[in-house]
Amino acid sequence: MKRPQGFDRGADRASGPFAAPAPAQERAETPAREPKGQKAAPLTVVDTEPIAVVHAAKRVDNPSARTTAGDLRRARRARKRYERGEVKRFTRRTRRRRAVWLISVGSVAAIVLLAVATAFSPLMDLTKIEVVGTSRLSSSAVSHALAGQLGRPLPLIDFGAIKKRLAGFALIRSYSTETHPPGTLIVRVVERVPIGVIQTAKGFELVDAAGVTISTTAQRPGGYPIVKLSEAVGSRRSKPGFDASAAVLTALPPSVLPQVDSVTAKTTDDVTLTLRGGQQVLWGSPDQSELKAADLAALLKDAPGASGYDVSSPQSPVSQ
Repeated sequence: MKRPQGFDRGADRASGPFAAPAPAQERAETPAREPKGQKAAPLTVVDTEPIAVVHAAKRVDNPSARTTAGDLRRARRARKRYERGEVKRFTRRTRRRRAVWLISVGSVAAIVLLAVATAFSPLMDLTKIEVVGTSRLSSSAVSHALAGQLGRPLPLIDFGAIKKRLAGFALIRSYSTETHPPGTLIVRVVERVPIGVIQTAKGFELVDAAGVTISTTAQRPGGYPIVKLSEAVGSRRSKPGFDASAAVLTALPPSVLPQVDSVTAKTTDDVTLTLRGGQQVLWGSPDQSELKAADLAALLKDAPGASGYDVSSPQSPVSQ
């Protein structure tokens, strides 16, 4: 096929911005067009060395690779530090509560251990027993009865044994104990108050308001009236006559009680007192005994020579 005139072999290459560049040798051999009237400049062929460029690229790329690996390691470490910081920040309140709880439990445990060690140490052994509140009862006798507790640590004192020992003293109505470290036990005693005497086959029994015998003597104790009972003596605690008599004698003031020789009560409503001078006092029931006792004290002062007194109605006492 005949080639048309003016056909340029280089024209079959694509032109435009996406055209592939011509080989370097061809570009060098193809003379550039020059304007008319100017001479073409001599051509200079540039010899390139691709292998040297590749080696140079390797020398440049290796430091970049090493730097990138180091940056990744530093980034990972920084990320871990950040995550640990975030975990600590979000768990700060929980850790604080846990620390407070551990400190509290540890403090309580330490205090308990210290208290136990101190309580059971030889420094806390019982070395002294003090008895207070006694008048008719000997305090040394009470201390001697409790001497078996000496040498025990204060927490190991046998209060049951103390109760049994003190129950043997009839004069003790009640008691309380106090421990004073390092080695003292205080026993506070409340004694029974005698109100009268009951005559029995064994002698005269001094009793308190509950009917408990405080002492028994062959002779009648002075200063206390005889409580005359119509029922059996052994069951006097459950009889209303004794209870009524005891309530009246308890209400009498100290200035009147020594003047009473005896008291009689068959029922709770007919309590009668007999004075040492022989006068009788009609008391009635134990109700309003404090007011009746005040009326009797006034009558004895205003009419000492009367043959009898009636205070059964405290609003209108009568002397005979």
